[in-house]
Amino acid sequence: MSRRVIRSLVILSVISIIGIVTVQIVWVRKAYALRERQFRQTAFIALQDVADRVGQLNRIPQSCDAVSQLSPDYFIVNTDSPIEPVVLEHYIQTSLREHNLITDFEYGIYNCESDRMLHGAFVGTNSVRKPVRTSPNLPKLAGNPYYFGIRFPSQAGFIAGHLDGWILSSAAVLLVVLFFGYTLIVVLRQRRLTEVQRDFINNITHELQTPVATLRIAAGVLGSDAILDQPERHRQYVKVLDEESQRLQKQISNVLQLSRSEQMRFCLNYTDVDLHQLLTEAATNFQPHVSLELRAEKPLIRADRYHLENSINNLIDNAIKYTRNTPHILIQTRNEGNTLIWSVQDNGIGIAKEHLDVVFSQFYRVPTGNVHNVKGFGLGLYYVRKVIKAHRWRIQLHSELGVGSIFTVKLRT
Repeated sequence: MSRRVIRSLVILSVISIIGIVTVQIVWVRKAYALRERQFRQTAFIALQDVADRVGQLNRIPQSCDAVSQLSPDYFIVNTDSPIEPVVLEHYIQTSLREHNLITDFEYGIYNCESDRMLHGAFVGTNSVRKPVRTSPNLPKLAGNPYYFGIRFPSQAGFIAGHLDGWILSSAAVLLVVLFFGYTLIVVLRQRRLTEVQRDFINNITHELQTPVATLRIAAGVLGSDAILDQPERHRQYVKVLDEESQRLQKQISNVLQLSRSEQMRFCLNYTDVDLHQLLTEAATNFQPHVSLELRAEKPLIRADRYHLENSINNLIDNAIKYTRNTPHILIQTRNEGNTLIWSVQDNGIGIAKEHLDVVFSQFYRVPTGNVHNVKGFGLGLYYVRKVIKAHRWRIQLHSELGVGSIFTVKLRT
């Protein structure tokens, strides 16, 4: 399946997921709004019944619009006559129960003499009753001497409780969407791993075939009788055999080392290491391309010398390989408080921003444009990151195309 087809399928899948989630959210909101409207209408009817019963008790006719709403959960009910809190509470509970509004409520009666809302009580569905004298949650209504206010603090929970079907269906849809999204991510990741594995196999096959072919040619030449009469040529082919065998051994060793480190974690052998001495030895091996600026006052660190040395050599080797012109590599050390910092800076081709996040991934190789003579398996920087991470240090990469790269390692001393 081509990348274009997969990209199209991913885009369509994402659009479908967004569409399904959006539709579900819209329907849930509409269902909630409908239930809220039904709650409000039922509350109006129930409270109107309370007003009628109060009117019958005081033998005062009530208007058909005795109930008004000041906020989504707060209602005002005109009684046109005084009413005892105990009687009012009984009427409210009875009316709400008759209209299936089984929810908590808080009520208060307006006192025209003190111009205050005298709080009756908070009444819960679990028979909890908390009497309070006054409440700031029940605002007054100007112009009416006799009325009571009632608030439903659990209105949202009551409405949500009647949306069980919608909530369960939404949860099921969301679960399906999450499973689909996870499956899509797994499929894309597996495809990416397959591509990386294929590229690695192709790369390693080419890298191993080259020295093997060279060794076969050199062995064939050395096996001829004519070469015995050409000692200078004989020495050259012996040198080729030695160099190519070392190269082949190094490549196999790198692969086996990474395979071993994947199966079992790094077993670091910590010793006291003089970082300046280690960097100086590494720079000597890559002369004349490396210069040093060693300014750290305390270069002695606890580290695994073998893995640290390999990491430094990998960084320098990459800096030399990925340079079109004459390589100029600068290795620096310095102290910032309790932090020791060492860096490897080059004047190479640089790394584009889109590759910075994945350049340390296993088998990943940055496209090199016109540079075709770069050898490797895409394991160097991956190995470096594993070593740095195993030491619990931090590594940062700053790079610009055409300018170069700086690998910076920070560790606390």
